[in-house]
Amino acid sequence: MRRNAVRLLLAMLVALAACLVGPGSPAAQAAVPDSPAVTYTNPIAEKRADPHIFKHTDGYYYFTATVPEYDRIVLRRATTIQGLSTAAEVTIWTKHTSGAMGAHIWAPEIHFIDGKWYVYFAAGSTSDVWAIRMYVLEGTGANPLTATWAEKGQIKTTWESFSLDATTFAVNGVRYLAWAQRNPSEDNNTSLFIAKMSNPWTISGTPAELSQPTLSWETVGYKVNEGPALIQHGSKVFMTYSASATDANYCLGMLTASATADLTNPASWTKSPAPVFQTSAATSQYGPGHNSFTVSEDGKSDILVYHDRSYKDITGDPLNDPNRRTRVQKVYWKSDGTPDFGIPVADGVTPQRLSSYNFADRFIRHWEYRARIEANVSPLADSQFRVVTGLAGTGTVSLESANFPGYFLRHKNFEVWVEKNDGTSAFASSASFYRRAGLADSAGVSYESYNYAGRYVRHYNYLLYVQALSTSTDRADATFYAQ
Repeated sequence: MRRNAVRLLLAMLVALAACLVGPGSPAAQAAVPDSPAVTYTNPIAEKRADPHIFKHTDGYYYFTATVPEYDRIVLRRATTIQGLSTAAEVTIWTKHTSGAMGAHIWAPEIHFIDGKWYVYFAAGSTSDVWAIRMYVLEGTGANPLTATWAEKGQIKTTWESFSLDATTFAVNGVRYLAWAQRNPSEDNNTSLFIAKMSNPWTISGTPAELSQPTLSWETVGYKVNEGPALIQHGSKVFMTYSASATDANYCLGMLTASATADLTNPASWTKSPAPVFQTSAATSQYGPGHNSFTVSEDGKSDILVYHDRSYKDITGDPLNDPNRRTRVQKVYWKSDGTPDFGIPVADGVTPQRLSSYNFADRFIRHWEYRARIEANVSPLADSQFRVVTGLAGTGTVSLESANFPGYFLRHKNFEVWVEKNDGTSAFASSASFYRRAGLADSAGVSYESYNYAGRYVRHYNYLLYVQALSTSTDRADATFYAQ
């Protein structure tokens, strides 16, 4: 009886202490994020659509994409994703002068399977440019840019119909092919299919149809599901795909399945009811789509690779407009294990998120322009900021809102807000900070006010302020991790 009473008293004391600590004081210290910030500068490549970036075990990234002439397959390689921007480009294969594989060379992907390189692509015929089918090249050699390439022929499916955008992946040791194809019994352009593979250029069994374009955002201009790409995270697999016409209406949808399910059973997959990635007029990014996935240089972040245009209006057929360009940005993962792609970010340096040192699940975000820390931020872009050269000049940084370009974190009456740059020196001073090593953890970051030395951005009662610091709690509240 006495033991139970002691336990009850201790529990009451712990609860009382928690109440006294309050929300502005440090909880348990957050661990350094498993996926730290990565920064790239977009676009990665001009006039390169349907991009595919593959990170190989040799330390190189390999990049291929559709060229606007639709006449060849090109490759680049670099040790960094950004390095692909300036890497030399090599043509590894050119369209046939007559017959099959003689027109519309589209959407190449490069993979390394069982010691050899494989490129999957779509092509039409000189006699019928719309007789699009899927084909495979096999490359022998350590470096695919100098490998010997052989044509393995057409990937045969259920029908001899319009088919394209083949991608391959392995889940639990089983290799699959997913692609888009015209089902003759449906009133649409293409649906998504999947099948197991008996070798890298041959499917086995009867293909299963996973998705057809039926939702309003999948049928603008054309009724399209195409460009499948797969990413696995934990116990789930996610298949993104592109929908609608290849103009500003182009967007990404997503299917979700358990990694242990029968992936060739359509019932294993659930379609998201709304696009997961689409045009953002605020950031001047239009028609994002036909994506692939890769990983960051440190292997700790998943990277979305896609194309879009920097303008909305197109004259004539979008397929004749050459200005789709390759872009990349980090994929963030929600607490439920599903991906959050956010918005296609503005050209230039990619944004990052800043999580609290002492409240690990909370990120700096703006809400009705007031800056605060919050968990489960939606929309994601409210918690993304581009770290740019400070408005007050060299040696400082400013944090620009991802979804409100031209708006910056700034202090006003020592409160932190997100407001539009009015061009004044007063605004520049209040929106500029010195980036310091984290005051509570040097692996983190702290931001000291440019015009009020000794005052730092910190959270208190979950709102952000610029304040002088004196205690360990203050320093913890002023420390963040870049993600």
